[in-house]
Formats: sequence, structure tokens, C-alpha cells
Amino acid sequence: MILSDLMQAPVYDPDGSRLGRVIDARFVVDGAPGQLLAHARLDGFVVSSHSGSSFLGYERNEETSPWLIARFLRWRHRGSFLVRWDDIERVSAEAIRLRPGYRRFDPRLRESAAAK
Repeated sequence: MILSDLMQAPVYDPDGSRLGRVIDARFVVDGAPGQLLAHARLDGFVVSSHSGSSFLGYERNEETSPWLIARFLRWRHRGSFLVRWDDIERVSAEAIRLRPGYRRFDPRLRESAAAK
């Protein structure tokens, strides 16, 4: 399976309720530098219940220009959250299921959005 197979995949909580779909993947670069770059590992997925499109990078910083686009994208992606790889119970080509006790993190990676 490749990452593009998981984009738009539905995400379900442990009870089988649909939470949204995958709109982005988050990687962490934390290994020793190799010949070209340090190794990256998958940290988690950004899940949105309102939109299937990307944030276009507006969630990663305090970018506000052009203000109309920034405001629209933040409204469109309201309620989106990051789920970390450790909170994923099962990944298949059809769906992603979260483990019991998973946590929702702010997609800006600043803090937990809401503990589940």
C-alpha cells in the first residue's frame, strides 16, 4: 500500500462511527542524516469531517494572507484533527479504524484538540 491509497480513506472510531476522511499525512524527520536527507517516519493523519481537500498549508502556521483564502480554509476545515500513528488500530485499503482511547490533536500540532 502506498500513501496515496490512504488519502480520502474514511476514518472510524472504535465503535464504528464515521469521523471523517484522511486529508493529509504528517511525517517527522528525526533520524540521523543520510546521504541526502534524514529518515522520515509517519506520525499520523489529519482527519476532516467537512472537507476532502487539503489545508494548503494554512494550518501549519499563522499565515493570514491572503486573508480571504486563509479564513475560508479555516472555516472549511473546522473540527479537523490529527490522529497519531499510535492511535490507529487498523489500516486497510477501505478504511482506517482508531483504537479505543484515541486522542484528537490540533492539526497545527500545538496541543490536544480534545481527548476522546
